[in-house]
Amino acid sequence: MSDFLAWGLSCLLVICLGLSCGVSDAHGASRHMSRHVRHGVHHAVIRHGVSTTHRHHHPLRRLPGLPAMKTVSSTWSQHGLASWYGTRREIGHRTASGDMFDPGAMTAAHRQLPLGTRVRIRAPSTGRSVVVTINDRGPYRGRRVIDLSPAAARELGLLDRGTTMVDITTLPPGEG
Repeated sequence: MSDFLAWGLSCLLVICLGLSCGVSDAHGASRHMSRHVRHGVHHAVIRHGVSTTHRHHHPLRRLPGLPAMKTVSSTWSQHGLASWYGTRREIGHRTASGDMFDPGAMTAAHRQLPLGTRVRIRAPSTGRSVVVTINDRGPYRGRRVIDLSPAAARELGLLDRGTTMVDITTLPPGEG
C-alpha cells in the first residue's frame, strides 16, 4: 500500500509542478499567457512578465462572416468609414469584376455588395454625394466599409482627408 501511495503522490507532484510551471508550446511560450494580434504582429504576453513577439501573417485580413451578397434589397443602406484607393500599385490591374482598374471612373470596392451594384455615397461632413458602381472587393483594412476610386473620392472631397464617414444607399437599376 505504501508503494502505491508513494507512486500516487509522486504523480500528483509531477502534475502540480507541470501546471504551475506551464507547458511550453511550439514557440516556447507558456500556455498561461494571453495572446494579442495587432497590425500583423502576433504578441504573446506571458503573465509572469516575459514577452515574446513574432510575425503572424493574415493574407486578406477579412472580417469574419461577411460573404458577398447575391442580391441586395432596394432599402439596403449602410453607414461607415470610407477611404479611397488607386495608387500606382492598382493601375493596370484587374478588379474583382474583371475590368481594368481606372482611377478616373466612378467606381468603388465593397466586401459584400454584388459586383455591378450602383450606390449613392453621401458624405455628411462635406455635404456632397456621388453615384458609383461596385466593381471590386475590399477594403480589408480596419473598420472601413468602402474604398472609392480617386475620381469618386475627389467628388466627395475625400482626397485630402483620406477617410470620412459616409452613408451608402443602393439605387434601383436605371437610376443615378
